[in-house]
Order: sequence, then structure tokens, then C-alpha cells
Amino acid sequence: MANKRLIARLDIKGENLIKGIHLEGLRIIGSPNEYAKRYYMQGADELIYMDCVASLYGRNNLSDIVKNATRDIFIPMTVGGGIRSIEDAAHLLRSGADKVAVNTAAIANPRLISEISRRFGSQCMVLSIEAKHYGNDHWEAYTDNGRESSGLDLVEWVKRGVELGAGEILLTSIDKEGTRKGFDLALIKAVTEAVNVPVIASGGMGKPEDIIEAVQKSGADAVAMADILHYNRGTISDVRSIAFDSGIEVRDYDCG
Repeated sequence: MANKRLIARLDIKGENLIKGIHLEGLRIIGSPNEYAKRYYMQGADELIYMDCVASLYGRNNLSDIVKNATRDIFIPMTVGGGIRSIEDAAHLLRSGADKVAVNTAAIANPRLISEISRRFGSQCMVLSIEAKHYGNDHWEAYTDNGRESSGLDLVEWVKRGVELGAGEILLTSIDKEGTRKGFDLALIKAVTEAVNVPVIASGGMGKPEDIIEAVQKSGADAVAMADILHYNRGTISDVRSIAFDSGIEVRDYDCG
């Protein structure tokens, strides 16, 4: 069984690392690469960079940030936000990204999933999902950083995305994001039971122990952390220790 991955998520607006609640009320945290290097040194398995306003302005502006990060950071990086074409994906991959995450453009043009998957490999094509609960264990997929309803049933959309070639799911709960109240376990379970590709749980991690239920009860293959790390309420090392103690297989990391 593959190790569960501990991923630091960095949401970017312009040149700044930001954080919001329910993907709104974005607050500046600091320099993205200073924080990224900190999380790398703590033993993060991967990084996720998301351009939070890219879909508004029609392009992803993270290439310079990613290029700078690759000088000091040597773990896989997923980059998303505003990717609308094969050319956009290729540009970010040339800049140093290992994977690209696509949400808004994939819903507008599902063929883009297949195009990226065929060109660069399914492992490179991450389907980014912004999920909002609407009762009776149903969720809807949202676009534009959680601002726009797509009308798509979330689980059906995930299944279709995987059929089209997505090799991984980045699953963000809008309801839980930034609340520090823990992951949406029912949402994660609904998705992990529907598809057979890795699922990254994102949105709501409030304490290191939250990894336990996300993995053991809901089947997440990875957890993405932001608020808990940015505000020093826990470190990657803390989460790794909790995982070890709970019998969750994670990468052994010696920070010494």
C-alpha cells in the first residue's frame, strides 16, 4: 500500500500567499516561497500552488513563483488556477511544475482533461474539485474559486473526469475550507468510493489529528494543509508523528 502523502497547500493572489474562509475574505499571509521552503524543510511530501484569482483574469501567474521555488525545493509541485489550454499546462510544466490542476476550464471544456492526460500522462492531470454540500449527502461542483455553481453533481463529475483521463483528484470542501473544523468526511468517502485514483482531501484541517479520520474512515490518499501550517497551529512533523502513532503509513522523514 502506498504511503499517505502530507501536502502543503499555498493559495496565491498576485505575489502573495493568502488564506480565506470558504474561499472568501482572502487575507495576505506573506511570501509564498518563504513558506514553501519552510514546509519543504519540515518534510512535506508535495506542494500545491493555486492561483486563486486566475480564472477571473484568464491566466495563471505562478510561473515565476514556481521557477524560483525549484531552486530550493526538490519535491513534486502541483500548480493550478486559470489553466485553459494545453499551452497553459505546458508553460507551467516547463516552469517546474510536476502536475497541473484544472477545475473551471475542465467543466467548461471536459475534452481538456483528455488532451492534457494524453499529452503529458494521466499522473500529470489533476482534476481540482470545489465542492459545496446541498443536502442528503449530495454535493455540487463549483468553479471560479468557489464563486460559481456549475449545476453538476459532484460525484458524477468526478467519475466522468476520471474516465476522461484525470489521474488524481484534489478535493476541496468549500463548506469546511478555512474553518478549522476538520475535513468533510462524508464528501471524501463519497469520492474515494466512486473512483480508483488518488484523492487529496483539502479544506478544514484544524489539528494534526484530523488526518486520522480523513485517511482511516474516508479513504483519502493525501491531505492538503494550509491554515494549520500558515498560522503555526501544527507542523508537517506534528502531522507525520500523529500518522505514525495511528498506524497510517507515511514517508519516514529525518529532519536531521
